Amino acid sequence: MCAIRYAPEPQPDRSAETRARILDAALHEFSAKGMAGARTEQIAAAAGVNKALLYYYFQSKEKLYEAALDAVSSRVRDRSLAILLRDASPGERMLRAALDHFDRILTQREFQSMMQQEMMRLHRGEAGALPILVKRVFAPLTTMFESMVREGIDAGELIDADWMQILLTALGGNVFYFLSAPVWRLTNPGFEPFDVDALRRRRQALVQLLGQAIFVDRSHGAELARRVLADMPMPPGEAFRPGRHAKTEVKKK
Repeated sequence: MCAIRYAPEPQPDRSAETRARILDAALHEFSAKGMAGARTEQIAAAAGVNKALLYYYFQSKEKLYEAALDAVSSRVRDRSLAILLRDASPGERMLRAALDHFDRILTQREFQSMMQQEMMRLHRGEAGALPILVKRVFAPLTTMFESMVREGIDAGELIDADWMQILLTALGGNVFYFLSAPVWRLTNPGFEPFDVDALRRRRQALVQLLGQAIFVDRSHGAELARRVLADMPMPPGEAFRPGRHAKTEVKKK
């Protein structure tokens, strides 16, 4: 029986970089193939390390998966917190949060894919990481959203409506647009929902509608919508090109 050879501990100045490369490669592999279909051999090759070093850092495939999901979720959480804690009125923060949510779905394909996989695992009754992620990330963000909406209502900036419905109005349309892309193509021949111009129109319409729908003073909402759109341009096309990560990693091998 052959003994397993473990990789020697890397130098401290390189260990953080190596760990980050492994996490990045793992994120791409897990988001594309899921927990069951992902292969540690592919992750190691994409990261430019051997499997022994991969297990040195993360001990198992399961722990590597959890670390990758935690890393990408933390980035999403920190980005959302920066907007929710911004020095601005509740209405402006809501518009910025809605636009950031659109751009997150557009650019963070790996995160969206892994979250969908986790929800499917939960529906099947399997143990997964979603309950932990909800506690760490989504529950605190939801609490902050509720507080922001209530603050806006109390200040007379936002309409007096159910806070959850305002939140669903601000974010729900984004999810539906991306999930229903195949239907849009079938019902509108020649329409490509991920075309740059189509995406630009959709994110613009999102903020402009919210500026009219959830503000007591519509002129104030319209002006905020204009300012937010000018301050938050759409990510460059390269940032949301489908399949860009997988192709890049293959070339690096």
